[in-house]
Amino acid sequence: MIVYKPLGIIKAITFDLDDTFYANWPYIVEAEQHLREFIAEHYPQAAHYDSADWLAFKKQALEEDPALRHDMGELRTLTLTKAFVNCGVSSDKIPEAVSQCFDTFYHKRSDFSVDKSIHKALRKLAKRVPLVAITNGNVNVKQIGIAKYFTHVLHSSKSRRMKPHSDMFIEAARLLDLRPNQILHVGDNLEKDVWGATQAGYYSAWFAYDRDMVLSRETVRTLPHLQLQSIAQLKKVLKGQKQED
Repeated sequence: MIVYKPLGIIKAITFDLDDTFYANWPYIVEAEQHLREFIAEHYPQAAHYDSADWLAFKKQALEEDPALRHDMGELRTLTLTKAFVNCGVSSDKIPEAVSQCFDTFYHKRSDFSVDKSIHKALRKLAKRVPLVAITNGNVNVKQIGIAKYFTHVLHSSKSRRMKPHSDMFIEAARLLDLRPNQILHVGDNLEKDVWGATQAGYYSAWFAYDRDMVLSRETVRTLPHLQLQSIAQLKKVLKGQKQED
């Protein structure tokens, strides 16, 4: 562990999910491929679309409603809708087609298990302080087996903007009934997580599951309070504090 800045008393911890507890990108790639295979089998009218086509539909949806960039689920739903309209799927069948495709992707996207070491660390931490998940993505925490550790799980949306915006940090503090400076946020992204948390008045810890943690390779807007070698080190952080009444 590297301590860059001093910590105050920590009464709760918020966590990012993607690339903090698991390497996210391989699961997204696998889910995208699975979705294309599903579309080719069940909706052959859309089987000819390639990556550029899907990107074009996505860009069109974002141009029409820029706030969709904060809601991955709704953005995917509208992207699928545009694709099916464009290839001639009848209007009465489009809602069912979109629903089936979204459910197929969403299930596959969360079809993995989190490492046992993460489970062990979260289980021990949850006995000490409340834990809240704050994510820009839409992984299903129940499906991947970690929902039980969190008092709340916040996903970004059109009304709850993505990190580094402060929306989810503010909401988490309200739900916890704590001041921001009583909460430590842990995440892999030095802008979205560390800088976002710092701007919201939180303490911050940097931990990336998916890559080597070398500051010179990262975009840094502010240093975290801590750089962790493992999530388990947080137990030592809490143990070393003299909690206030």
